[in-house]
Amino acid sequence: MSLVDEYTRECLALEPRRSMTAEEVRAILAAVAAERGGPPHRVRSDNGSEFVAEVVRSWLEDSGSGSWPVAPASPWQNGYAETFHSKLRDEFLDREEFESEVQARTLGVLWKGEYNTERPHSSLGYRTPAEFAATCVRYVPIEEDPTVPTSSEQPHP
Repeated sequence: MSLVDEYTRECLALEPRRSMTAEEVRAILAAVAAERGGPPHRVRSDNGSEFVAEVVRSWLEDSGSGSWPVAPASPWQNGYAETFHSKLRDEFLDREEFESEVQARTLGVLWKGEYNTERPHSSLGYRTPAEFAATCVRYVPIEEDPTVPTSSEQPHP
């Protein structure tokens, strides 16, 4: 499983495993949300059973994230992830012979770090995802922004 920010191209999570449960997906989403200071605005995914399961859908709803599933048999609707997975296969998965899932996950952490901090992207002006992300302002809904007065705090004319 991978979790990629479509705007910054950052790889937020990379879990090379043979299979994954919906609870494991939920735990990864929650860990990334905790690490980044909040849940993603929305999550685009294929229709794998682990992504459409109630435990994941409930977490997305409870956290305020939207779900944006790709239509069945429509990989072009998930172009960023498909491109990322192509690079992941070419640059990491197909170059290694893993002795175990633990080894794959350990090496995956290293590859993710290199991808985010050492690999420039033409679509980001030849900056790395980490460099580009550092220039971005984090999306904060108005109702959560403490610098924006609420209607009860605004003076009436």
